[in-house]
Amino acid sequence: MDKEIIIKTEKLSKSFSVGGKQQHIIKNLDLEIYKGDFTVIMGASGAGKSTLLYTLSGMDKPSLGKITYCGRDITNMNDDKLAVFRRSHCGFVFQQIHLVDSMSIMDNAISTGMLTGQKQKALKEKAMSLFEKMGISEELSRKFPAQLSGGEAQRAAIVRALINDPDIVFADEPTGALNSAGVKAVLDVLTDINNAGQSVVMVTHDIKSARRGNRIIYLQDGGIMGECELGKYVSGDDDRHERIRSFLEEMGW
Repeated sequence: MDKEIIIKTEKLSKSFSVGGKQQHIIKNLDLEIYKGDFTVIMGASGAGKSTLLYTLSGMDKPSLGKITYCGRDITNMNDDKLAVFRRSHCGFVFQQIHLVDSMSIMDNAISTGMLTGQKQKALKEKAMSLFEKMGISEELSRKFPAQLSGGEAQRAAIVRALINDPDIVFADEPTGALNSAGVKAVLDVLTDINNAGQSVVMVTHDIKSARRGNRIIYLQDGGIMGECELGKYVSGDDDRHERIRSFLEEMGW
């Protein structure tokens, strides 16, 4: 049975002007992201991973080419329409957590939902349910970002990313600044939401993080150099790490 395509790019290119010269970050890239997949994007520094993530999500516009979301062309949407599209369909988790310091964790979590016109009471109930699933107590939800550990803050940011029930969650190095306990907690959350049916696209440099994906895309010089299909993540799959390591060696990692 063919997988359903959630995002498709055709001849996607992204360039920036630096010192009067064009730097081509993404080059004529054709890619399909499938519904329900946990897609991992890897590659050396400067390969275009984060640029691709932001372009796929509508946070940045391509220089050339086309992006469709469930068959709907989003390439030429204006900024206002793109903002509405992102709020309705996408969730975002970053290495830099970007919680608002002056707001409680609860208020941070529901802020995105408020923008879509949802009722505050219903949002708080939804957020509390998500917090509980992620091991964040009601007492902790009333605290401010500076009062949380890195792992707790990142899990709170994931709640914010999930508050609008997005079809797809984009994660850019979400574990890069965490200790080992925080890394596992965040990866467990992303794995759980993927197992529940949400699509995840994650950029990472870390093989342990990449193990959670069922598909790895390797970028080099703005293009796809290779792919690795792993199947759904199962805890205790000792061969998975070696399969990824061998694939990355083939890619020149």
